[in-house]
Amino acid sequence: MTLRADMRRTRPARAAVRGMAALACAAGIAATMPAAQADSSTSTSGINVPRSTQASLDFTIAIQKFIFFRIGNGDFPTPGGTTSTVSFTLTPSIPGGPTTPAAGNNTAVNWSGAAPGFTVTPNGNVLPVEVRSNAGQVILRATATAPLANGANTIPLSEITILSSNVNLPAPAIPNTGTGIGVTVIGTSFNNLVTQRNADWTFSYLNSASRTAGTYSGTVTFTASTP
Repeated sequence: MTLRADMRRTRPARAAVRGMAALACAAGIAATMPAAQADSSTSTSGINVPRSTQASLDFTIAIQKFIFFRIGNGDFPTPGGTTSTVSFTLTPSIPGGPTTPAAGNNTAVNWSGAAPGFTVTPNGNVLPVEVRSNAGQVILRATATAPLANGANTIPLSEITILSSNVNLPAPAIPNTGTGIGVTVIGTSFNNLVTQRNADWTFSYLNSASRTAGTYSGTVTFTASTP
């Protein structure tokens, strides 16, 4: 079983990760200043007395929003383009020993007749996750467009679960299909306007039902969005 994920960065307020995804502190925020506008005035008098005059000057500072989201490689500030792959191998064990069956035909093993059990061995299932933004509250969602497939046989992607190492950067549940319920990333400063969070997400396979043997593959897209 293979689960693939990649990461992308978008501006100003979305980032997506295939089945894979900045907060700059104040120093990293780009600012633009249009040309200043000013007025003028003159004060005159025929008498030698103190005088004053005023001139106003208007300023505009535009601070653009941004969001950085990644799952897997490509830590801030450089996003990566390599798709991360999470895989799970299920090894059967025949009751009566238990005995791990050997590959080949006409191989005798002890068997009680009970249903075999399967040991799930993950590979690459712990991935670093990073969210950075100056755009306010960040929401994460997972989207499944198709189940894990092996020819005509399928496994719903909701069989894949995620555990986050950081409660302030939770992982969204993967739905059977469509886009799942969003989870909130807790901001780090300025009343949740600025976010800088890191976590490790651990992916697991529930193995809740018997499946036809084969290799199942599918993709989950994770999205980070802000108002």
